[in-house]
Amino acid sequence: MSSKIEVQRICQYCEQEFTARTTVTKYCSHKCSQRAYKARKRAEKVKQSNTETTQIKNQPIEQLKAKEFLTVREVAQLLNCSVRSAYYYIESGTISAVNLGQRMTRVKRSEIDKLFQSNSQPQTKEVEPIQYDIKDCYTLTEVQDKYKVSESAVQQLIKRNNIPKIKKGWYAYVPKQIIDELLT
Repeated sequence: MSSKIEVQRICQYCEQEFTARTTVTKYCSHKCSQRAYKARKRAEKVKQSNTETTQIKNQPIEQLKAKEFLTVREVAQLLNCSVRSAYYYIESGTISAVNLGQRMTRVKRSEIDKLFQSNSQPQTKEVEPIQYDIKDCYTLTEVQDKYKVSESAVQQLIKRNNIPKIKKGWYAYVPKQIIDELLT
């Protein structure tokens, strides 16, 4: 039984407008329907392949989580860092490890768990900048004139030695004491 309904639709595959005879028609032709089906199946295969790949990638990490004692390389893999970084953590005392002999450093799995359980942030030292009086400072042009150096040489000297610059209005000042020590 044919329908007398005519509905204007847009094909979900080629996105062209067509006249459909039912309200559930999605594609303008059999060819578009086949191509959409193929694209759907192709996407399913890619998705399945991606899930298998992630399972294979995560499998070694799951095996590492089950081990009681880990090598340094396994610690690095578990922490997602380089082997050198893992050795640094051991040397600095962040992770405690035991050296059972030559090339036999082992780390207890619970040590890595403790690393993430402690919420203490490493304390950073707050260095207060020394306040210099402008009377005890040179302007950049004074430094150039006094020591007969170019502007770029002064800038490089300031940058290389981390000399504090004080900016007041048009002028930038640098401490006389530090400049005199470096250039004399």
